[in-house]
Amino acid sequence: MGVLDGYRVVDLSIAMAGPLAAMRLGDLGADVVKVEPVTGEWQRHAPAGGATGNRVNASFLSLNRNKRSLAVDLKSAEGREIAHRLAATADVFLQNYRPGVAERLGMDHAAISALNPRVVYVSMSGYGESGPYLARPGQDLLLQAMSGAMLSTGRDGDPPAPAGTYAIDAITAYSAFEGALAALLHRERTGEGQRVSVNMLDAAIAVQMQELSVFTVGKVPQRRGREPHGHTYIRAPYGVFATKDGFIALGMPRLDALAVAFGLPELAGMDGDADGHTRRDEITALVARRLPDRTTAEWLEICARHDLWAGPVYGYADLVADPQVAHNGSFVTYEHRTEGTVTTPGFPYGLSASPPEVRRGAPLVGEHTRELMAELGYPEERTAELVAEGVLACED
Repeated sequence: MGVLDGYRVVDLSIAMAGPLAAMRLGDLGADVVKVEPVTGEWQRHAPAGGATGNRVNASFLSLNRNKRSLAVDLKSAEGREIAHRLAATADVFLQNYRPGVAERLGMDHAAISALNPRVVYVSMSGYGESGPYLARPGQDLLLQAMSGAMLSTGRDGDPPAPAGTYAIDAITAYSAFEGALAALLHRERTGEGQRVSVNMLDAAIAVQMQELSVFTVGKVPQRRGREPHGHTYIRAPYGVFATKDGFIALGMPRLDALAVAFGLPELAGMDGDADGHTRRDEITALVARRLPDRTTAEWLEICARHDLWAGPVYGYADLVADPQVAHNGSFVTYEHRTEGTVTTPGFPYGLSASPPEVRRGAPLVGEHTRELMAELGYPEERTAELVAEGVLACED
């Protein structure tokens, strides 16, 4: 039994951050009901990488397992009434609408908490729910750019590079997940529901706890140098370097040991904590010139022998095939109704008494509409009428 077994989550969110947060609650056993338009949620129609699937694209599949789908038109009075009846049964209600949409649909905190005072209402936005950036689009790359993080890596004068993952979406999702769990714990202790507000900008700032404190407390500005570097606040060498046959990542190895291991006597007298910052470009250039002399495998063996922090640079094919990944069970494989055998990332934590699990794959549009309408007390005839009127959609 999952730790959230018996809890219901009503998920009105779209795209990545909201659906991922709701999915994590489902992974822990919650009954997550995805309320989506009769034509399906936006992500169903926006397959990342063109991975369209048979009927469910890979993106939607990856963000919506352990959910049931209720496809309903919230612009209709009947549709809103159905959503309200569902909300009255919810422990968590989650939405990431653009500003003003929740109010127009009657899905805002005031409306939902009036129906269900014990509900944990999670509201997710790009920049906050008020202020000068209220109308700006809350999109991952835009927030990465605004977060300041892009200027912590690379070389002075080069264009800042985005992370190779949807970093801000993921961070925001985990912030919402964390906030929902904290609010549920508060409710267990007090009986009181509450609103949880999460926005991408604050999530991006909070995750840079160390870096931004170096700036605000330590007064150290970001400074990119002549040589490419993995992080402006970490001593050299720190980054990815070319070898004879590929690349290797070095994570601030000790300079005295590096001098011996790499045959670089110039590093022997340097103080890592001082020179590692002030002579960063010089150190990086020395290492970069040395590494093409050997293959990546040869350097990794040398680094291991000298206890230096180094590792391979993987593509996804390498990652999936890695023996530690296999040992950890980092991916889960299960059967999906229309997509067959699918393999996706599993869970970022383990719980010894109530582990997360995949109980169902991502739903088709309205796959559980009839089932949920029955649970809400609607007669089959009325459900059929609403389907005929276009208020509901079903996958039979």
